[in-house]
Amino acid sequence: MALRPAGPARRWRPARAAALLLAALVLTAAACGGNGGGDGAPPAPRARTAPPDHAGDRVGTLSVGSAQGPRECTASVVHSPGRNLLVTAAHCVVPDPPDPLEDLVFTPGYRNGASPYGSWPVSAMTVDPRWTEDADPEYDVAFLTVPPVGGRRIEDVVGANALAGAGGAGQAVSVTGYPNRGEEPITCSGRTSALSPTQQRFDCDGFVNGTSGSPWVTGAGEVVGVIGGYQEGGDTALTSYSITFDDRVTALYRQATAAPEAGGPGTGEVTGNTKAPRSTGGPSL
Repeated sequence: MALRPAGPARRWRPARAAALLLAALVLTAAACGGNGGGDGAPPAPRARTAPPDHAGDRVGTLSVGSAQGPRECTASVVHSPGRNLLVTAAHCVVPDPPDPLEDLVFTPGYRNGASPYGSWPVSAMTVDPRWTEDADPEYDVAFLTVPPVGGRRIEDVVGANALAGAGGAGQAVSVTGYPNRGEEPITCSGRTSALSPTQQRFDCDGFVNGTSGSPWVTGAGEVVGVIGGYQEGGDTALTSYSITFDDRVTALYRQATAAPEAGGPGTGEVTGNTKAPRSTGGPSL
């Protein structure tokens, strides 16, 4: 998306997909009367500071080099057989296809400068080639592998959300993420709605730079989306988007869990993509 990444706004490349999604957006807005607050419709809720809790500790910052390094996005722990997997948006880790960012670290439960569970270097990324080759917004999701730290795997330390087998509109979710300029996570609860058959939206004010990749989690603890997709997650703080978690995401998850664990921290190896990673020296802010 254009608003939330730390770096410059992206330009859409697949014009046909953009046109189709724009048409879907117009139809959805006409059907539901906009984002709320107009024509008697109730205003969208506003995000608040997330309280410290165990479920929130599964969400963390993605930054360059260290927990105090330049922020990129938000990520969260998702259950996997290797107990070592994160989910985020593809544009967070490959913002300028085809080359991935390097030296990313995940800091779960980060709050006010404190890293209660340490920082976990990203050793591998699983991103669909349709994103790395064409920045196709229909594939704006990524799975990241983190190796053990201190002999412990990330899921054993903070737990994990489950990956939903099938998503869809109308689900009650909580969305939690880290604004780049904040020292605490924010959260908001509401219902998803359809933007198109393959994209969904979530209306809540306050999701700004840094919240790309924030998980959409149901009351059952299942991730049904991450901020990304259309407009790389949204051009305003009021409305966020995600691709629908369907067989596209399930297939990518299976690829991520089947891939051998990367050998060293910070390599940024991309499964299914032969391009070497690049070092950013930190994103522009």
